[in-house]
Amino acid sequence: MTPEDILQALYDETLVGNAPRVLELTNEGLDLDMEPQTLLFDALIPSLEEVGARFERGDFFVPEMLIAGRAMAGAMERLRPLLAETGVETVGKFLMGTVKGDVHDIGKNLVNIMLEGAGFEVIDLGVQVAPEKFVAAIEEHQPDIVGFSAFLTTTMPMFKANMNALEKAGIRDSVIVMVGGAPVTQEYADAVGADGYAADASQTVKRAKNLLQEKRAKVSA
Repeated sequence: MTPEDILQALYDETLVGNAPRVLELTNEGLDLDMEPQTLLFDALIPSLEEVGARFERGDFFVPEMLIAGRAMAGAMERLRPLLAETGVETVGKFLMGTVKGDVHDIGKNLVNIMLEGAGFEVIDLGVQVAPEKFVAAIEEHQPDIVGFSAFLTTTMPMFKANMNALEKAGIRDSVIVMVGGAPVTQEYADAVGADGYAADASQTVKRAKNLLQEKRAKVSA
């Protein structure tokens, strides 16, 4: 296969979520001395962007997004160390976790994959993340954005507890806060004082990029 064939096949196979083939093609590309960032930016990311677009149009649903995301995640495992070596600039750093009392992570994991696919460095704290753990991780990793995820209505009040913990630690203004999850609405996000909310994974990526651009524009102004 030529490099062009590999890029086209990578795009197509990621779109349909053929994880074994995506990994195989990634390795074939690397064997041909193709740059890891070429595989990422010319095939994998455009394919995931198309997945997001199809989801928004109603042509794809959550299972298709998950399958495509997992296919890409397999390729990313292979590419991540190589990309780090080449010093590829990340869009920004995103710290993510499901709030205390909640063990749901399918939505969060899908968002992580989409963010990583869009060029973010993602630090995932997992589930049942207590406010003090978020604070410690923000102080350690200095992310651009922190994401609080909740699936249960009963755990949504943890958003406010987390915000209070950030205020108390004096780090609220140093980080963009995004919230999301099945029961969460824009109104609720506003009520707890979050900077951003998104209804699904592809929207999260767009919103995160916009919020980051706005913040950087203010800083450089």
